Amino acid sequence: MKHDIPAAHRRTGAIVAIAVLSLVAPGCGKDSGTGGEIIVGLITKTDTNPFFVKMKEGAQKEAQARGVKLMTAAGRFVGDNPSQVTAVENMIAAGVRGILITPSDTRAIVPSLEKARAKGIQVIALDTPPDPQSAVDALFATNNLNAGILIGKYAKASFGTRPVKIAMLDSVQGSTVGTLRHNGFLQGFGIKQGDPSIACRQNTLSDAAGGRIAMEECLRKAPAINLAYTVNEPTALGAYTALKAAGKEKNVMIVSVDGGCTGVKAVQSGQIAATSQQYPLKMASQGVDAVVDFAKGGKKATGYTDTGVNLITNKAQPGVDSKDVPFGLANCWG
Repeated sequence: MKHDIPAAHRRTGAIVAIAVLSLVAPGCGKDSGTGGEIIVGLITKTDTNPFFVKMKEGAQKEAQARGVKLMTAAGRFVGDNPSQVTAVENMIAAGVRGILITPSDTRAIVPSLEKARAKGIQVIALDTPPDPQSAVDALFATNNLNAGILIGKYAKASFGTRPVKIAMLDSVQGSTVGTLRHNGFLQGFGIKQGDPSIACRQNTLSDAAGGRIAMEECLRKAPAINLAYTVNEPTALGAYTALKAAGKEKNVMIVSVDGGCTGVKAVQSGQIAATSQQYPLKMASQGVDAVVDFAKGGKKATGYTDTGVNLITNKAQPGVDSKDVPFGLANCWG
């Protein structure tokens, strides 16, 4: 869906953004094609989720190291496509050489990405591919299907032949990342969609409030739940809050994806049994490097770069590759 932004608003947004970016990462990088200063754009789903905070940190650090400017923007919430459309327009107007983006609405953002590419801007997706993925030049991301498979295998190995009642706490409707993690978990656990062991499925906003509300609803529908798949760690911790309030926190295993420092500490304390750790700082720094290399040499990054995933747990299971909590803490979102 195309969102038309009045020209006056675009100009104002661009001016504000440029004023901010001069404080973000001043540098002296020059664009060999134009002789001007290289500007790299970063657009995340939100600026509050710790995952995207770390991503922004990685981009800022690499932009400063490469001597270029970083222009940043974010949606107000997961799924906020209009804000991302406005951000793309502002970055085009500001003359960025590349845009790094984690799309909130993977289909609705495509016309904006195509517009940027038509103007010679390199567009790279971080973490979340658009739909279709060909709408960007390159993708730097975790293999989210594998992240889901890892926690699915771990949960299956932990339960063995014991009966299981699963709560599936997913992302927003239509999230490609959420779908990949969800399907990966089912594959790793060895079941298919619609299996009777899935007692409840709820969408969330991938945050703690959404996780709590979703788990409360699942407990009402199926009080015997003993395993919770959660799309990310904020959702997992929200779910844990609901379980604890119901006096069931010791009866339900939670598995998740992210591997942030807070999440790994939750594994350490036993709130989360296992999590698949990904590396957003690496995604962002590699993305900045790719844009700078394009601006200076003209070669665009292409295809998919897997930035890695590791299962983090305190209780390793036979046949499931994993790393321990000290490794997780040493590498959380690095």
